Order: sequence, then structure tokens, then C-alpha cells
Amino acid sequence: MRTIEADRIGGTVYDLILKASYEAGEDVLSALQAARDKESSTLGCSILDQILENDRIAASEHIAICQDTGVCVIFMDIGQDVHITGGDLNETLCSAVRKAYTDGYLRKSMVDDPLYDRLNTKDNTPPVVHTRIVPGEKIDITVIPKGFGSENASAVRMLAPAAGETGVIDFVTEAVQSKGANACPPLIIGIGIGGTMESAAIMAKRMTARPLNTWNADPRYQALEEKILQRVNALGIGPAGVGGNCTALKVNIETAPTHIAGMPVAVNICCHAARHARTVL
Repeated sequence: MRTIEADRIGGTVYDLILKASYEAGEDVLSALQAARDKESSTLGCSILDQILENDRIAASEHIAICQDTGVCVIFMDIGQDVHITGGDLNETLCSAVRKAYTDGYLRKSMVDDPLYDRLNTKDNTPPVVHTRIVPGEKIDITVIPKGFGSENASAVRMLAPAAGETGVIDFVTEAVQSKGANACPPLIIGIGIGGTMESAAIMAKRMTARPLNTWNADPRYQALEEKILQRVNALGIGPAGVGGNCTALKVNIETAPTHIAGMPVAVNICCHAARHARTVL
């Protein structure tokens, strides 16, 4: 049994929020540069140049990559041999978010009631937290400040198994075509296939943070990632929706077993400000 203090977890989440908010990952920067080199639209190239310059300034001056600093989504894979001591984990995470968004001058966007009151909580709490119990004595933490321009472009559909690969490709392409220009392309497209309605959506969210230089281990799904990327880029939406051949940088797919009667598919869209940071305690 390994003991980890709650304060250590809170301090780690605090650091990850600031890092993710200020610094685009090397995989994202490399993908943006590669897209710039291949973009056929002159205006699209100009947009990508501005995005790369924006990311450089944000990292060097420690300012937010985007004004929408998002809902703070936290994934935690907690080893079953870990004992967390010294405080309530949920309150610790709220405290870390509260402090990071205040100290980092990050916009506070959370409202307390989704339908009626919609009063700003004024500290960007609460975060959305997803935990899994896994073997071992470590805690794997990923923080995703998720902006809602791209979140609003996301979708879930309960496909029939007979829809097959074509049904998945058509659904994802339709989701991007209907709202992709409003999601600040070029996009990262996370896809969850299988499980249930809610688990497909969680898989899709996780996939927006999978490194862009990695692919699904199953050759069939790797090929599907490429097919969907080609279809999406053929839409011509382009960087910032101004037209071009780079609507998306990457498609990442995760799958799970599901029921014989269904094939849930979730699409979580992420904008070019693909903010995420990860560490292991």
C-alpha cells in the first residue's frame, strides 16, 4: 500500500491546469506545422501561421492560448494499492481548480445551474472528474481545459450494428460538416465506439488528449482513423472555416465491448487549442 497526500494531488492538478492552458504540446505544434506545409489555401496558410504564432506567444509569456479556458475535465486512473490521505479528494480538486484559474488569470466560465439560474460560480468550479481504479500504486492524471466552441460540436448516436464502418464514417463526417466551422478548426476528433451511451462519450473525450503521433493499435481501427480524416478534410471547411484542405489534424479512436443489439458512437470535437497535460504520481 502506498500513501499519497491529497495536497500533493492538488498541487499536481494546479500545475497541470496552468501548463495545459499556456503550452500547446509538441505533438500539436508538429501537426499544425505539418498542416501548414500541406495547406493549399493561401488564407488557410495565413490562419495556421497566426495559430502557431499565438501558441508561441502564449508559451513564452504564460498567457492563455485561448480566451475560453473551458471546463476543467480531470481524468484520474488511481492504483488500487494507493491510499489517499489528508483531505477529501473532490474538495482538493476543486481547490486546485479555484487557485489555478485565479492565479493564472484564466477566464471563469462555469455556471451553477444549467437551465434556470445560470449564475457564474466565479472560480470555474466544479471540475468534471472521471476516475478509474486500476492495478498498481500510482495515480495517472490528465487535465483537459475543454472549451465549449468545440464541445458544442460534439455528438452521440446509437447506431445499429448493421450500420457498419460506413455508418460510423458518415456519422462523424456529418457531425463535423454541421458544426465544424464553429469549432475553431483545424480539429482533433476523438471517437468512442462501443460500450454504452455514456462510456462512448467518455472514451471520445479521452481520445482528444491522445498524442497526435500515435494510432490505434488495431490495424482496422488505424485504417478507420485515416479514412475518417480523409473524409473530413475533403469537406473543405479549412482552418478557421475559411476553406482549405486542413479541417482536422487527427482522428483518434477508442473502442469497448458492447451489447449485441447496438453500436454506440460518440464524437468529441477539440479545437486547434488542444489543451491537455498529463503526469503520473
